[in-house]
Amino acid sequence: MNKIIKLAVASVICPLSLLAQKDAGKLKEDKAAIKNMCGCMEVTFEYTETFPGDTSYKPKGYHKITDAVELVTVAEEKGDRIILQHLLVAGGEVIKHWTEDWMYQNQQLLTYDKNDRYEKKSLPAATVKGQWTQKVYGVDDEPRYEGSATWIHADGRHYWESTADAPLPRREYTTRSDYNVLQRTNRHEVTSFGSLHIQDNKKIKRDNGTDLFIVGEKGVNTYKRIDENKCQQAKEFWEQNKAFWAVVRTQWEKVYATGNSIELKKKINDQPFYKVMMDLEAKSRKKELSGVALETAISGVLQQFIPNEIQLGKQ
Repeated sequence: MNKIIKLAVASVICPLSLLAQKDAGKLKEDKAAIKNMCGCMEVTFEYTETFPGDTSYKPKGYHKITDAVELVTVAEEKGDRIILQHLLVAGGEVIKHWTEDWMYQNQQLLTYDKNDRYEKKSLPAATVKGQWTQKVYGVDDEPRYEGSATWIHADGRHYWESTADAPLPRREYTTRSDYNVLQRTNRHEVTSFGSLHIQDNKKIKRDNGTDLFIVGEKGVNTYKRIDENKCQQAKEFWEQNKAFWAVVRTQWEKVYATGNSIELKKKINDQPFYKVMMDLEAKSRKKELSGVALETAISGVLQQFIPNEIQLGKQ
């Protein structure tokens, strides 16, 4: 009888052990795919509008930006969280570009509604099992969009794809008013030459709970790995400023931890958000601000650009 019991127990434990090994192997493969998107890259940005929602609308033509150089580097890695920072080299200057915050089996999303307003959303643990959330932030680490999906490793391909609502892209937010939500289907795929960021987007006018589809859009951003020396300026910039942006991320996380919604203001005292943050970055770099004083200054800026009654969830 004891032998039978031992065999029964072993028959349960062995499959569980194999499953745990499989999950650990998959997690390792996921992390490798995320970090394989790093490096010194030559980037081509291509966009074109596709099918309109109304025949009276004339889709905008093909738009392409070539020969951009971008450094993608790991800004932070802790456990099952990996933060990638994009640094754009353009016109002899380095621009802190967008940030990707990858979180494994994350249950909390900040979803875009419309007109610079975001709402918190909780996902069931069963829904996000094995998934990674990609939280995308702008040049000042302000929220942009967030989506959750599973990294796929099959047939020699490694990719992640998710759909999320977002504000207007930088290339259009100052020139368009006919739509206020960009519904983005993003696919990130690791390739032999670097990576691809492929987008199948929908431009939507959202009003009073109703979505009006304006036009579709196809986007392809191609990242080709090049000589690391071409990103030396970006590497030096990041070494000088990464401590500042680590403090910024920490202060943002305190904001995200409070309330149920966030709404961003465009300007304070006629100053845009990025200009105020650039000034603080310069003061930090020159050692004019540091420690608690720097934290207080950054927190104060965030409080100005996010109304308290919204941030604290007082609707």
